[in-house]
Amino acid sequence: MRAGALHERVAFDEPTGTTDAFGGTAEAWKERHVCAAQWIYGKGDESVQAAREAGRKAYKIRVRSCAAMRAVTEGYRMRDMRRLTVWNVVEIDAVTDRAWVYVTVEGPQS
Repeated sequence: MRAGALHERVAFDEPTGTTDAFGGTAEAWKERHVCAAQWIYGKGDESVQAAREAGRKAYKIRVRSCAAMRAVTEGYRMRDMRRLTVWNVVEIDAVTDRAWVYVTVEGPQS
């Protein structure tokens, strides 16, 4: 895999919810990592097929491995910087390949 295939730009946001004046939680996000990425159409993965059957869009994203990317968890969200869409991070694979992290995302959120 060449780095030249990383044509997209994505940002990963960490949830930083706070308690509001009424005791509820206010949803807030803090940007933790911005990087180049490649969108991979996942045709055979079980989680991708299950999402499609439920009427949700699901993709795999390939990004370079680094300490900041390995800190991303399933509770994060991913923003597509070019299309301005927001996706839920549902799975992180940082162990299959030492050079790359594969992220499964669903969405986009409304």
